Amino acid sequence: MDSRELHLNIDYVGSSGVILSPEQKACLQNSLCILQNNMKFNKLYFWGKIMGVKDDYFIVQGTGNDELGDKKILYSKDCVNWGLLPPATDTSKQQAKLVKGRFTGDPAFEFEHIEIVGSGDDTQEETIMVKEEDRLAAVIAEIDHDALIVPRGAFVKSPSQEVYDNRSFEGLSVSEAAKLCNYAHLRPAVQLNDKSLLQKASLDKDFMDAIDEDIPRGTWSVQFERGSGLVTLRNLSWIGYTFYHLPNTRKFGSVYVGTGEKNKDLPFML
Repeated sequence: MDSRELHLNIDYVGSSGVILSPEQKACLQNSLCILQNNMKFNKLYFWGKIMGVKDDYFIVQGTGNDELGDKKILYSKDCVNWGLLPPATDTSKQQAKLVKGRFTGDPAFEFEHIEIVGSGDDTQEETIMVKEEDRLAAVIAEIDHDALIVPRGAFVKSPSQEVYDNRSFEGLSVSEAAKLCNYAHLRPAVQLNDKSLLQKASLDKDFMDAIDEDIPRGTWSVQFERGSGLVTLRNLSWIGYTFYHLPNTRKFGSVYVGTGEKNKDLPFML
């Protein structure tokens, strides 16, 4: 969700229960403007909020020339002071999956996980400490991979492999907005790697994976609001993620407000 019009854009996801108090809106609008200038970001997005037991984390993402490559994530607990999150590594992503339960709200808190290694009489207990700050970065990266989406054609890839806004994009029509095949994951392609080189070469705008191929089927829920003036998509694997788009306009965005826990029961609920 573009931070420049956060006070207006946040209302598009109000039906999903995503709201900010007037004080939070005012603090975010001012602090994010200063943050963007200080960090020299081309764009700054309000990513959402992860709710902890004691405190909540407000998350923003800043990008440079490349929407995928030049990305930094920052967090705050008071909407004023921002700290830079470390990049999520493969190790931190694996360790984050070992932690169960909600975030505490303290970035310095360390979760303890006891791993049983070996077999038979040679078993030993290995203690793995996971810092909450590292877990936060890993969970955000996982949500981005699974749920961060954009309308088809909203971005293009240059010959130098940089991803940027498609200036000719004028929005999806109402009929197009109702189809999952017209939305794509904002990430390097995974399913497209299986397609032929000729097909990939001919799709200069379709370089990302469409969400209609997501597994399990039924991960996405589509609703129209305000007649047909607003379409929202909710991800049922990450309950709290909502994407919105105003058909026939360039307006779209998304936000996540939740506990940072994946709904692993979804396959049994469908």
